[in-house]
Amino acid sequence: MLVTLKEILAIAEEKHIAVGSFNTPNLASLRGIIAAAEELNQPVILMHAQVHEEMGLCTMEEVAPIMLAAAKRAKVPVCVHLDHGTDLDYIKRGLELGFTGVMFDGSALPVEENFAKTREAVLMAAKTGASVEAEIGSMGSREGGNAGDMENPESIYTDPDMAVRFVAETGIDALACAFGTVHGIYLKEPKLDFDRLAKIDSMVSVPLVMHGGSGVSPEDYRKVIARGVAKINYYTYMAKAGAEAINGKTFTQYHDIVTAATQAIKEDVMKAMRVFSGL
Repeated sequence: MLVTLKEILAIAEEKHIAVGSFNTPNLASLRGIIAAAEELNQPVILMHAQVHEEMGLCTMEEVAPIMLAAAKRAKVPVCVHLDHGTDLDYIKRGLELGFTGVMFDGSALPVEENFAKTREAVLMAAKTGASVEAEIGSMGSREGGNAGDMENPESIYTDPDMAVRFVAETGIDALACAFGTVHGIYLKEPKLDFDRLAKIDSMVSVPLVMHGGSGVSPEDYRKVIARGVAKINYYTYMAKAGAEAINGKTFTQYHDIVTAATQAIKEDVMKAMRVFSGL
């Protein structure tokens, strides 16, 4: 069942859980994620990240129709979300393709430009009924990057007062916060600023989003969910599980590789979903 980002986050808030949000750069990922969600009877967000196209993976135009078809057929609520769209033209193309949620990522822009372009994204999304996530602060390198590359992470954490202004002046439906998680494989244990997250949650009126969700401990997941996080982005360790399912093994046909990777992705996603939903 295809739903918007706002609708699926309302489910998360009602149940006091976080919805898993997983990148689907290929059919193996897509099938594994949907199978996991249906087996656990949990809502799920399928994402396409703009940066994945730079890595030679599927383009938005190639994968969006498949994502949308899978969402419509699914037995659980599914949002099809554009992740880390860094320019408004890309956001516009995603909305025209039918994405029911989009993230405008202006975190690398000067603050006022981030505000202005985020407002534009909200106006664009309103025309199709889609929801908008945006980011203030920064999680460091994008999906698939090096999680150890921030020399002074505290300097780019989300400022609670700025978060209040950002939400009020842009009209976004979800706020991505920087509080100690980053994208990619963690080279050392992340130190999460739970007090900062709790303060932001107490001050803003929209659900919070955690990027860089892979590699975080179950205990810390539970802590962030209790402090307002309703969407957790998760990709790197899911992709790693798919790779480990085929590393060092001999396959005679390519489709056997895809089958093994799909099953491993499903199992890893189910593990994450159980934590996010308190199962």
